[in-house]
Amino acid sequence: MRTGIERLTENLGLTLVGKTEAIRLVLVALLAGGHALLEDVPGVGKTLLAKSLARSIDGKFQRIQCTPDLLPSDITGTNIWNQSKAEFEFLPGPIFANVVLADEINRATPRTQSALLEVMEERQVTVDGVSRQVPHPFFVIATQNPIEYQGTFPLPEAQMDRFTISLSLGYPSEAEELQMLQRIKGGITVEELQPCISLEEVLELRRLCSNIKLETSLQQYIITLVRATREHEEITLGVSPRGAVALQKATQVLAFLLGRDYAIPDDVKFLAPYVLSHRLIPSGGRRANTIVERLLKEVAIP
Repeated sequence: MRTGIERLTENLGLTLVGKTEAIRLVLVALLAGGHALLEDVPGVGKTLLAKSLARSIDGKFQRIQCTPDLLPSDITGTNIWNQSKAEFEFLPGPIFANVVLADEINRATPRTQSALLEVMEERQVTVDGVSRQVPHPFFVIATQNPIEYQGTFPLPEAQMDRFTISLSLGYPSEAEELQMLQRIKGGITVEELQPCISLEEVLELRRLCSNIKLETSLQQYIITLVRATREHEEITLGVSPRGAVALQKATQVLAFLLGRDYAIPDDVKFLAPYVLSHRLIPSGGRRANTIVERLLKEVAIP
């Protein structure tokens, strides 16, 4: 299974230049059974990452382009009248896929955003009182532009809490951008990517990651870090217990990806800014990421 992880990482690297850390973080979210939020400007490879991941795990990919006129039924699906059968027939929406890209999610109205809450948490969609399971594994990658605010609807705290990890791909370096241009001529495209791991293996990897050893002292470190966000004077709303669970699961996955069967404090320290920052509300216009980094220096390491 570790060989499969290496193949998957290499496969994603064929289309994404210089994004090793971002690839690892997205894999952490996938194998932790959560979802990922990419907050970045257009054109840095967010869609490419989602499509490449779907191809690499041999999963079904669907893209939802969020706009203010997007309806909940446009995501979940709807019942339509089948005249030949004289009965209603369910037409599945794009949410019924293994990897779903919710592009510019903050452009959708709160009503439409809330349609994603149930499926992201419960892995099911309820339409007209009937619940239907989405495929397994199910992974949502949502994107939003942190620069544009006109015509957008900020995600509520309950929605942000559903994302295991929030990250930014960032611009490539000069050397990486040159390599990207050179690949356009002779490189591989997303359509040419071959699956290197199956959906069943993804589920097995999730099971293996959940068995990674986590000492009680390390769990106490996670709890102390999370509780510190609730008591900090520069934070209006601290991290919820769901955030502590997400950090523990992510820590186990990272340890597995790094070839260990046990987690260490460095795993927590690396992941904390990506797992906790988007779950808290800083006061006075302060940056959440900066506060988390400060807390990592203040909280004693076991």
